[in-house]
Amino acid sequence: MSLWKGSIGRFPGLTAATGRAATPVQPLSYAVPRKRTARPRRAVIGLGSVLLLAYGTTTFIWHAERTPLIIAFVVFSVAAATLAWRGVRILERQQLAAAHLQRGELRLKRQNSLLQSTLENIGEGLSVFDSQGRLVAWNYRFRELLDLPADLAVGASLNDILMHQAVRGDFGGDDPEAEVTRRLDLFYRDVPTTKERVMLPGRTLQIRRRAMPNGAVISIYSDVTEIKASERKLIEARSQAEAANRAKGDFLANMSHELRTPLNAIIGFSEVISNELFGPIANQKYPEYIKDIHTSSLHLLSIINDVLDMSKIEAGKVELSKEIVQIHNVISEVFRMVHERARSRDIELIAQLPDQEIEIWADERSMKQIFLNLLSNAIKFSREGGQIYVRNTAYRPDVAVLEIEDHGIGMNEEEQQRALQPFGQAKPVITRNYGGTGLGLPITKGLVEAHGGTLTIDSRAGRGTIVRIVLPRLQ
Repeated sequence: MSLWKGSIGRFPGLTAATGRAATPVQPLSYAVPRKRTARPRRAVIGLGSVLLLAYGTTTFIWHAERTPLIIAFVVFSVAAATLAWRGVRILERQQLAAAHLQRGELRLKRQNSLLQSTLENIGEGLSVFDSQGRLVAWNYRFRELLDLPADLAVGASLNDILMHQAVRGDFGGDDPEAEVTRRLDLFYRDVPTTKERVMLPGRTLQIRRRAMPNGAVISIYSDVTEIKASERKLIEARSQAEAANRAKGDFLANMSHELRTPLNAIIGFSEVISNELFGPIANQKYPEYIKDIHTSSLHLLSIINDVLDMSKIEAGKVELSKEIVQIHNVISEVFRMVHERARSRDIELIAQLPDQEIEIWADERSMKQIFLNLLSNAIKFSREGGQIYVRNTAYRPDVAVLEIEDHGIGMNEEEQQRALQPFGQAKPVITRNYGGTGLGLPITKGLVEAHGGTLTIDSRAGRGTIVRIVLPRLQ
């Protein structure tokens, strides 16, 4: 008897079950106590022992011969013990299988509970209809978003739910039967799909529907009312910004016109006085003042023109009169315009262009402005006695690649990005030391892009700058 008792604790799961019962966690339903497991074994062993003793006693009483009876008794005892042992083993296996089954059922219940808890807390509605149109899985959010009664979702069919919505008027004023039939026909064919539906309280639902391998259809319902409201606000804000931008462009155009008129008059009168067309000026201080007035007026007119050009570029209203433009002629003319400025600082202008003429389809005035702005910047930020190169770096039939290189103060990456912004300056000290409004590079970049080209800057602080322009050529 002690041998059988000692074997109980070695069966898997029983010791663990005893240990769990001591903790405050809810006891597992498959825990089998030791006493219940040992009772069948004791009963079988006791019954076998009683039978053996009874058989031996009657045999010795009824018969005098001992040897055959002893042999028969031994054989019978072994057979009975074997049968009893096998019976106990079978019973223990059954109990162990029952314990494993109960553990598996409990594990499955926990997994199902976790899955359902996850579905209930995902924040979006979910429904799964099988191939027969039966609702086999859903969460509370699904019923809430579709405003379905509690008793309708349990065991409901797709036809029932669609009919409930059609009668309520969710699909408009059409015939409910016809509308349900049409939607039932599309439900399994129109997948995958994403659509939006406006519910009666003004709520907007986004429905994403996909087919599953077993023929079922899963649907995800999301409340996008706030997102749609934000999109409408963004569209309104964008419309207002565009209207403000147009108003700004109109204002700048009008102001530029109003300012140009008196400026032209100031420039004209200052030239008349400076040239002494109506007689000499007695005091020699007056010509100096007149010259300053003339120079300042020209500078102010240049700023007004730059502001107006920038506003046109930002509004996308740059007017280009395209024709065949020869780059050699444009660069030569710009060289003549900036030659005196470069000579005053002992800066050498070097053109490294091929003998073959480079022709592009572009607006000639804009091309002159592009190279004039770039060369003016190169001269402004170069050191005295330096050199500026204008070169063609690619012999391609589709594009013309031109570079303007100087060895001036240069820029780091952050300063390059700032210099390409309207009214931006690479360094705040530049405005004080070199002057300028910060519109030269943005205007140049806008004009290049208006021609379908690109402008890039390769610069290092203290080492100089290379501005590369890529412009489409004639095909």
